[in-house]
Amino acid sequence: MALYQWQLAGHSEAELREQFAAMPEYSSVDRDYFGDVLSLALRDAETLDREIARHADRNIDSTDAVSRAVLLLGLAELHGRRDVPTRVIINESVELAKQYGPVDCYRFVNAVLDRAAKQVDGRSA
Repeated sequence: MALYQWQLAGHSEAELREQFAAMPEYSSVDRDYFGDVLSLALRDAETLDREIARHADRNIDSTDAVSRAVLLLGLAELHGRRDVPTRVIINESVELAKQYGPVDCYRFVNAVLDRAAKQVDGRSA
């Protein structure tokens, strides 16, 4: 997960793209979508963090790296990918949180994205 790695290692967008392009799984990825969402999330990370804080029931500084990465991804999609239905964004984010995050972080991800979706113009879950 590129956004997780970015948080821990501080790699640039170019380095992340290069590292992920070298992975065997990358051949089955929609490269344009990956690049678009990665760019959106990295470019707007500070704004997205403020949005997480606004909709969260905890301090952003206490949010684990997986939850933050999933939320950055989901919020970047909500704001920048109008072609993807809100419910799909939230469901996929919850599944990522279940698979990779700490116990019950999926509940936190679901709550934050659901609240955020109601605030984004023209989006509803």
